[in-house]
Amino acid sequence: MTSPSVTPSAPVRVLGSGVIGLSTALELRAAGHEVEVWARRPAAHVTSAVAGGLWWPYHIEPEERVGAWALETLAVYEEWATEPERTGVRLVEGVHAETSFETLGPWAGSVRGLRAATAAESPHSPGLFGRLPVIDMPHHLAWLEERLRAAGCRLVPRTAASLAEAAEGARAVVNCTGLGARSLVPDEAVHPVRGQLVLVENPGVTTWFTSTTREGGRSVYYIPQPYGLLLGGTAEEYDFRETPDPATAEAIIRDCAALRPEIAGARVLAHRVGLRPARTGGVRLTAEHLPDGTPVVHDYGHGGAGVTVAWGCAREAAGLVARALGR
Repeated sequence: MTSPSVTPSAPVRVLGSGVIGLSTALELRAAGHEVEVWARRPAAHVTSAVAGGLWWPYHIEPEERVGAWALETLAVYEEWATEPERTGVRLVEGVHAETSFETLGPWAGSVRGLRAATAAESPHSPGLFGRLPVIDMPHHLAWLEERLRAAGCRLVPRTAASLAEAAEGARAVVNCTGLGARSLVPDEAVHPVRGQLVLVENPGVTTWFTSTTREGGRSVYYIPQPYGLLLGGTAEEYDFRETPDPATAEAIIRDCAALRPEIAGARVLAHRVGLRPARTGGVRLTAEHLPDGTPVVHDYGHGGAGVTVAWGCAREAAGLVARALGR
């Protein structure tokens, strides 16, 4: 039960404006709650905005739960892909090289159109070919924020120094702070996985491509977006550096150009770094109560796959809030 000083009209307060926080806030609003989102930065400046935006369960655990979350989210994106100009979601063909159904969970068999790639499609066999959602993250996050405002949700530019502070005047708190949960909870299992990307002018690449990890925590991928071609990337555990490394950027361009030579001459538009909010032991999606009785639902630790599982996790989080409030 919540604190006796909290009125039934008090909001459910969501902490965090990444894709996890925004999707959770929309689910809570759809369930009839008054919703308030607290975030230090607007969505355009959070880690989610730097993400490549390809739907795929990447760098996320626990495996036994991820599949259901990802498939539920896939269904949402497939619907939104019918209106890409509005939602920022498109279905794009591409290949996951050095990947097979045997290396994935049962969820992969439920992805429509996912099949073994031919030798011509995948330079590194085996591979899987699919037509999967690619999300223009800056556009998509702005659209989600617009939906929240239109639904009557408040977006407040502030952070909480503690969960107790976040709970003041709230019926419940949903903690979607990502890497911030490391100090807020505190949860030392939360840690960054540094991802560096290079954005280049697209020389005409219309498909996406990924390969497995190379030396030094690097993998090779390119993802076409309306604003350019994203090249990646790195996955450096416990690396808090947010400044792009020039040598890493050169290696990323070189690796991608080895697969698509036209990338070598593409004009560089930007260098980007995002700290993926991973968690040892996997995603934490649980409920508890603060000493004053306020329910807190934790939804963080999604690593590099927040966009992939956002709606499956949001619906589960909203269900936990409903049960905690006896609704």
